[in-house]
Amino acid sequence: MTIKIYNTFSNKKEELHAQKKNFISMYVCGITPYDEVHLGHARVYIIFDIIKRHLIKRGYKVKHVQNFTDIDDKIIKKSYEKNITPSKLTQIYINDYFYQTSKLNILKADSYPCVTHVIPTIINFIKELIYKKIAYEINGNIYFSVEKFKNYGKLSKRNIKNLKTYTRINIYDKKKSSFDFVLWKKAKVNEPQEIIWESPWGKGRPGWHIECSAIIYKFLGDTIDIHGGGQDLVFPHHENEIAQSESKTGKQFVKYWIHSGLVTVNKEKMSKSLNNFFTLKVIFQKYSPRVVRYYLSSQQYSIPLDFSDLGLKSAENALIGIDNTYLKLISMTKHSYAEKITDKDLLILQENFLDSLDNNFNFEKALSYLHKLKNIILREIFTANKHRLFQFKKLFESFASESLGIVLPSINNSVDKHLHDLMELRNEARKNKDWAEADKIKKLIYEKGYEIVDNKNNKSILMKKCNYTRSHK
Repeated sequence: MTIKIYNTFSNKKEELHAQKKNFISMYVCGITPYDEVHLGHARVYIIFDIIKRHLIKRGYKVKHVQNFTDIDDKIIKKSYEKNITPSKLTQIYINDYFYQTSKLNILKADSYPCVTHVIPTIINFIKELIYKKIAYEINGNIYFSVEKFKNYGKLSKRNIKNLKTYTRINIYDKKKSSFDFVLWKKAKVNEPQEIIWESPWGKGRPGWHIECSAIIYKFLGDTIDIHGGGQDLVFPHHENEIAQSESKTGKQFVKYWIHSGLVTVNKEKMSKSLNNFFTLKVIFQKYSPRVVRYYLSSQQYSIPLDFSDLGLKSAENALIGIDNTYLKLISMTKHSYAEKITDKDLLILQENFLDSLDNNFNFEKALSYLHKLKNIILREIFTANKHRLFQFKKLFESFASESLGIVLPSINNSVDKHLHDLMELRNEARKNKDWAEADKIKKLIYEKGYEIVDNKNNKSILMKKCNYTRSHK
């Protein structure tokens, strides 16, 4: 088994070789909590959820850290607008993040550090950069000297000579070079006291880029296996993280950089600044979170996904097929047990599914194997023996639930027993050719939200009515 990852740093696929055997350290840039979480955020975290699930499936233990950038100019501006403190504002949106993303079945990270909780680490990090003469102070502001870091631009493939095009220059800055970026900001008059800290350079707060470097250093060490985020973070954020971290430690910062494609609207990046974003809260009023998750993982992770209602409806229809196939299976494997996959065709299918995720986490191809399995099940469900049915169920759960994070439908245990009792009574009535009684029981089952499909061999299967995938708020 070999996992290949497209590494943004080398611009090619590379074999995954963890620093420690069967252990992966992974950091994913988190949100700046000044507004509700949107579809663009959700795609990033669903993508890295599937990556994490596959690594675990392949035997790795994953230490996963994801931050909250709870100090930012946008947070201060929004807190003024709402007339609340920055900490109250960020807590509102951190809570919203956890509430909305919990509906998407995203595995929890091991740690969710806030920037405000690691200020001493950030200050010590900056002190070391100053000591090494890679950072400097001007009027209480600390800047990173880009020209002192060899090969700056090596991630984004940008030459420092051409960086003026990309650099926003504040005419009031007295920094040595327009390329240099801020590590520590001097406190401004009337800024909220709760986001101002004492430092060797006076009162202030950290810059954006230093925050992630310090958090990674504190929670994961000098060098990590995987660093992830959206493609919009490659420059300047991730480029600056490399410069800071490698200047401090003298070691390679990240082995594999993975960047997810953006969610776009009419080919433009979905973002709060452009006011073209769709919050999960609003989307969930129209579509089930399960549909949203399927939609956001239906295309290769590195390719931009252009938002459309048509795409969501297509995802909804695909899920109806998946769900009803699984409901047919569980209605015919009532006393299922852990079953090894032994049938040759299913072993090949399993291998192909895992290979697709081994090869740069090809979600689209993996989903195609799930649908191939679904079609095999539908073709054979009335003729397959119990042993094969149990294998179908195990493999279906492995593909959909364990690897892709699709929550499969279930029947509540108490309802399950009652429904199956009704099914047995109906089967007995049909056997005795008591069609009136059989129809009466079928109606009772339908009123409970389920329907029965009979075939020519007098075998019956239970299905949930297929309009249930929508949210009915």
